[in-house]
Amino acid sequence: METVYLNRNPTAKSILELVSSVDDEQICYDHLAFRTFGVNGYGISSLASLFLDYGYTQKEELRFPAKKLKALWFSPPNSSSQDGGSGVNGPLPRVFISELLVDQLSPRAQEIIRKCTKKSGSGNKYAALASALGSLTWEKPLYSEFQQLAGESEYAAWTLVNGYALNHVTISTHRLKSNLRNIKSLNEFIKKNGFKLNSDGGVLKEFNVSTSSISVSPDGLLLQSSTVADSMPFSFSDGVVESVPCSYIEFAERLVLPQYKNLSESEIKESHRRDGFEVGNADKIFESTSKEQLTRRA
Repeated sequence: METVYLNRNPTAKSILELVSSVDDEQICYDHLAFRTFGVNGYGISSLASLFLDYGYTQKEELRFPAKKLKALWFSPPNSSSQDGGSGVNGPLPRVFISELLVDQLSPRAQEIIRKCTKKSGSGNKYAALASALGSLTWEKPLYSEFQQLAGESEYAAWTLVNGYALNHVTISTHRLKSNLRNIKSLNEFIKKNGFKLNSDGGVLKEFNVSTSSISVSPDGLLLQSSTVADSMPFSFSDGVVESVPCSYIEFAERLVLPQYKNLSESEIKESHRRDGFEVGNADKIFESTSKEQLTRRA
């Protein structure tokens, strides 16, 4: 999955190399994220089964009414905290899987999604394999179908052409060893090197600065930012070739929980930090593949 993701998204690959050039210790992933269609067995469960089989544990559900989405996140097995290794070869990341509530879309949008997934047959059984191969489990859509979905739900249009591909990986900034472990410093470093960040953020109260690229949870303990998605040419079934949004890379800093504030730096483990996800933060991060953000990139 990571290999397909890096091959399709030069920004993510470049940023990982850039961070490695400064912080040559391991780069750990905070989480991997996927998008799915909540119809005909193609939703969260189609991907979650793989991770559950490998010892992951289902955690809280998150709801995004405006975007017509729900999501579940899964925590890795306790044996995942081993030292050494980078990326997917390092400590196992959390997994975040969202699902479009197809029944809440317009009849025409539902028709397009149901047609594609129905033609796919039992493709939902091979969600993980499709992700690892970078393949769709359904036939390529018409360009007009993509446009129809894009006008109603950016999420739906993205999923139609990307399928189960990794939507993003997230660098765990607090696990870095250099000054880049501070997410504000990492953001500035990335912007100075010419990369665009998702501007659909908020005010980073922790550092008393106003920045439009960092989202902060209400408790102030989960800080997140992301790049704007890459784009790639896509050949639709009617022969039209158009650029479509691909994936992006995210950054997350999890601060130490209040009850562990008196621990020394060497004593602090991932379990002492803020866990889980926040609806407000995730809602803004979803915008990394939106037309508005991609227009900024262009």
